[in-house]
Amino acid sequence: MTGVIWLFIAVRAVEHIVNRGISAKIFLQLSILQIPNFIIHIIPFAIFIATLFVYSRLNSDRELIVLRAAGASPISLAKPALAIAFLAVIIGYCLTLYVTPKSYQGFRNLQWDIRYSFAHVLLKEGVFNSISDKITIFIRDRKGQSELRGILYHDTTKIDKPVTIIAERGVLTKGTEGARVTVFDGNRQEIQKKNNSLSILYFDRYTLDLSAFTPKPSSRFREPRERMIDELLELNIQDIGNPKDFGKFKIEAHQRLTMPINTFVFTLVALVCLLLGDFSRRGQTNRIILASVIFFTLWVGNLGIISFSAKNLQIIPFIYAYTLAPILVLLLLLILNPQFKIRKA
Repeated sequence: MTGVIWLFIAVRAVEHIVNRGISAKIFLQLSILQIPNFIIHIIPFAIFIATLFVYSRLNSDRELIVLRAAGASPISLAKPALAIAFLAVIIGYCLTLYVTPKSYQGFRNLQWDIRYSFAHVLLKEGVFNSISDKITIFIRDRKGQSELRGILYHDTTKIDKPVTIIAERGVLTKGTEGARVTVFDGNRQEIQKKNNSLSILYFDRYTLDLSAFTPKPSSRFREPRERMIDELLELNIQDIGNPKDFGKFKIEAHQRLTMPINTFVFTLVALVCLLLGDFSRRGQTNRIILASVIFFTLWVGNLGIISFSAKNLQIIPFIYAYTLAPILVLLLLLILNPQFKIRKA
């Protein structure tokens, strides 16, 4: 599941390679940094599916029947799956409380650098690159991330004095304010439209300042997903640029606190549906379907209450109640241990 989702993420990240000319290393960093952000959603699905598969297989091989006939209770049979679920919950909290916000923050920072960094300015070789509606640059050949060959620069910022610069080679560099291209062995041509005169300046070295066309803001507003949970809980409405988004920041913190518990809930759903009740030789297809329906209902309900709570912060306690109540009910069902029978039908 992680591999499939990573593939979709990787395909989307290809846009940065095609349009920004970033390296394969940066591409891998971009895609890998997103893995913790969706693996936290994959864990509950994976544990639920694994529990259904393993216990259904044990049942089809008649191993569960032997264990039950030997006196093993449903809760004792459920212990291995519950242990794995508990371990998954711990891993989930490690992800939601630290790894996920840090990785997403690193992803957003890298995106920010790619957008404004000198090394990733949109300068593709063999095409006319429109830096703005008044600046066009042509690069015949590009080696690595910084070395340029066969450069043509056309600037119509001053309508009455258009400038064209032609150079044999150049280097993309980083100035204090942003991107710069230092060109060598070329000439600068400027036309005075008033009298249609042409002036040519030959140079050994010339610097083109592109920082004005790739301005980097002094700061970046951080999204809820890249903030630590203590910061989200202590956040005041005055700290948010748009007060309407205050609920999104608050609900992000409570969602991180409850999301890992869903793994335990969904594991219990699978166990209750497969371990309780009578055994039928027809198989457990209906029970698997029932477990899947309950799983889907709980998942959709969880998403719904979280979405509603973002607009009504007063009902945040219901998020915890909705998450913890099924655990109590399902554990009681396992502990009560209904009578076990084998149905021949």
